[in-house]
Amino acid sequence: MAYSIDATTDCCYEGTTCLINKLDIRDERKLSEAEAAIVLGKLAMLKKYPVQGAFDFEHYKRMHNFLFCDLYDWAGQVRDIDLSKKGTAFVSADEIVSCAKSCFDRLQSFNAEDLSQRELAEEVADFYHTINMLHPFREGNGRVQRAFFEYWAETRLGCQLNLASIDPDEFMIATIYAAQGIMDQLVNCFEIMLQPLEMTMDIEMKMF
Repeated sequence: MAYSIDATTDCCYEGTTCLINKLDIRDERKLSEAEAAIVLGKLAMLKKYPVQGAFDFEHYKRMHNFLFCDLYDWAGQVRDIDLSKKGTAFVSADEIVSCAKSCFDRLQSFNAEDLSQRELAEEVADFYHTINMLHPFREGNGRVQRAFFEYWAETRLGCQLNLASIDPDEFMIATIYAAQGIMDQLVNCFEIMLQPLEMTMDIEMKMF
């Protein structure tokens, strides 16, 4: 579903909802297909060669730039327009940087030691929801967010964030409820998705 935006500053070709892009594709469906293929390849590269950083906002922006730089001039740049989607209004453009600093400062200093699985899921769900509400880029927010959290969970928490263990529609609905202040479904999702690396390694070994 398309974002609700200011049509005069939406980075689209005139008279269309197709984002201006480096490939000069002016058909929204064709752009979506090209974008999906390119970003899928970039995500595979990230698995082997992660974008290094301190898990701060600058790191987040560099990861977005890596994923989308072949498509958009503004990859990795904070949006300067307000966005809403499916009835959810995201953080206004002029408040993104200050809100991001607060969120990523917490993320950097987070200590998961001695937390139960449920408590860990509650904390990670809160981080995820907060960054989702930032929605700092014109496009590609969900993909960079999932990639960033996978890398953060593995590096800082010693966990695999197994996104494939949850139905994508169920996860999307959980994020919508979270935007309305109802966090239980999103916490439930993270309680399932967060798996200790030792467990996932054992499962992989048993498959061979």
